[in-house]
Order: sequence, then C-alpha cells, then structure tokens
Amino acid sequence: MSDTYGFRLLGEDLLSGFGAVGEGMSMQLTGDKRRIMWLAHEGPPKNFTGVDVSDPRRPKVIAQTDMPHGKVRSNSLEVCGDLLAVAYQTVEPGMTPAGIELFDISVPENPRSISFFDCSGPYSRGVHCLWFVDGRTIHFAGGAADFQPHDQKDDQIYRILDVADPARPHEIGRWWMPGTRVGDDAPRPERLPIDSGFRAHNTNVYPDRPDRAYVGYLDGGAFVLDIADMGNPRLVSAWNPHPPYPGFTHTVLPLFSRDLLIVSDECVRDDGKDWPKLTWVVDARRETNLVPIATLPLPAVEEYGPRGGRYGSHNLHENRPGEVSFKSDTLIFGTYFNGGLRVHDLSNPLQPKEVAAFVPPAPAGSRVPAVQINDVFVDENMLVYAGERQTGGLYILEPTF
Repeated sequence: MSDTYGFRLLGEDLLSGFGAVGEGMSMQLTGDKRRIMWLAHEGPPKNFTGVDVSDPRRPKVIAQTDMPHGKVRSNSLEVCGDLLAVAYQTVEPGMTPAGIELFDISVPENPRSISFFDCSGPYSRGVHCLWFVDGRTIHFAGGAADFQPHDQKDDQIYRILDVADPARPHEIGRWWMPGTRVGDDAPRPERLPIDSGFRAHNTNVYPDRPDRAYVGYLDGGAFVLDIADMGNPRLVSAWNPHPPYPGFTHTVLPLFSRDLLIVSDECVRDDGKDWPKLTWVVDARRETNLVPIATLPLPAVEEYGPRGGRYGSHNLHENRPGEVSFKSDTLIFGTYFNGGLRVHDLSNPLQPKEVAAFVPPAPAGSRVPAVQINDVFVDENMLVYAGERQTGGLYILEPTF
C-alpha cells in the first residue's frame, strides 16, 4: 500500500517561503463569502498568516505578520466571526509579550489589534494553546503572574477568559492539577523518565456540553472538568496512562453521540525515541469511570522512526463548532508528523480502521529528511487542510475514500 491513499492534492502554499505551521488553524467566512484560513506559526520571525482558500486549487496569502522579537512564538490561534485570538509564548519565563492578543479581521488583509491580555510574570512563559468558539469565552493553557509552580515545566494552567467586550478581556476562572503549585496541600506528582511537565495543553469546551471542559494535561493525562460555574471549575474525572506509557496528553476530543473520548499523546522526540505515542479510544459512558478500549492503528515505528524527525500522534481535527467545520463522531482526522495525515473509521470503536493517509515528500529546506505534518482542519465540505511544521506550509486535500 502506498504511503498516500484516499486523498487527492488540490493545492498547496509555502506561505511566502516561510512555511512552519504551528498548531493553530482556523477558518473565517468573510462578509463577502471568501474563505480565509488563518495559520499560527511554529516559531518566529512570523506571527500569523491569512490564506485565501476560496479556490482551494489556488490558495493565496493575503496577510502575514511579524513577531516583535525572536524569543516569542504564536503557536495557537482561533477565529470566531471577525475576531481572531492569538496566543503568545516566550522562550523563558518573565519575558514579554506573553498572553493573548485579539484582532479585528473584518478586513482580512489588514488585521487590527483590539486588546492584549497579559499573562506574563516571573514564572510565566505566557500562553501555549487556546480554544475560542462561542464569541465570548476563551479557554486556554497559560501561565499567570500569581501562579508559582513547584517545577518550571508545570507553569501553564487551565484559565478562562471573558471576551464579551473584546476591548476589555478579563479572567473569570482557573484550574490546575493539584500538587503542581507552591502552597498546594496535595502531594507533588511523580516525574516521568521523559519529563514533559504537568501543565495544560488543549482546553476544549463544546456547545453540546457547555458545562464540561475536556483538558489535556501533558504528563498528568486527561481531565474532565465541571465548569457550570466557570469561576470555580471542579474535577469530574481523570484518566492517565502515564506511566507506563510516555507522557504528553495533548487533546481530549469528546464524541458525544458515541459516549467516547479520543485522547492523543504528542510525540516530542525525533527518530521514534519516545515511542509509543498513541491516540486512544476511551469509553466515557460513565464519565467518572473512563476506560480505554482501543488505540488508532499506526504503521510500525521500525518503518517510520528512521525516516527522520518525529513520528507519533499529535493534533486532531476537533469537530470545532461553526458553520465551516466538518463534524463527525465516526471519522477521526489526525496528524502524525512523518507519519503524515491519517483518517480512522470508528464505526466499531473496538477495532478502529485506517481509511486514508497523506504522506508527502519532505519539503525543500526542511531540517529533517521527512515531512512533519503538524495540524489539520476539515471544512464542512470535507476539504482537508494540513499544515507542515518545517517549511512545507499548507496542503489542501480532497478525500477520495
């Protein structure tokens, strides 16, 4: 079987020669019915890029902005209407800008800054990842000026931001894994052999269950939180396969009609050195008793690990709410670095089946000899947008399966 099957490549764009897509991909439908794909970047010098994908065969960069300096990145972003939220994370704690910037993108060619929510502080590197789907609340993984972790790797917690007035964002709630903050009564967590930290990553909240947050917490595993009172998030349940598996829980994706969670663990080492990094299928019929029942099948690490760069699970298409997002409780679109983009059918959740894969050649100028597909977004027409971590930029695909 070819590495690539079940997809037709429609278009690609190297993003004005920069490439380097992070894990922020969000589509805007403009007032004049254009489709703009907004992309966060893996690192400086670029901040974010807007690509007109109205004609998927001829994508065109219409906006691209720069970072203020070389020690800050905008790894994550989300669009809601004509409002763009961008996360800023610094290389070291105590640096700026570290927080969330809101932009008016009603004229996509000219993003206009509205406000900045500062998350800087002596122990804070700012914001790594954010979730913004309802137009008024941002859920994010970020540090805070008044949060002191026992270990610097545990600096980013789950925080909730009210942006109903975009010019005056303010915090309304927060939660962290007990034992990670100086002053906590709970015992400190045991560090893993590959220590990625106990901090928040994806912080997903859906209109189907607005009283629940589904939080990936790296080496701390997956958490389901009751946020009916956003000022006082409360733990509902936790699931953590680390140890014995290596850590870095990244995304917790609920499939509400199936009573399932899809949980991905991000690969963070090159050449398969932190294998296995898997995407798990978890039975959530009783949300207080989460039970793993399968993993999404992947090609052998002996085949892909030596190709170069990372190989293992990472991002998922997260069934993002909104009119331009594909939603399915059966098809799972995921990215696996040099394993490319893969689609799994969960008709039988005990035996997931791969039904398509896209593994292009390594892009020119990459630091590694294999592609590194980093993130994925699927629109309501089931067109697939895949971002490459190094120099490959944006791929636009049409499913043929």
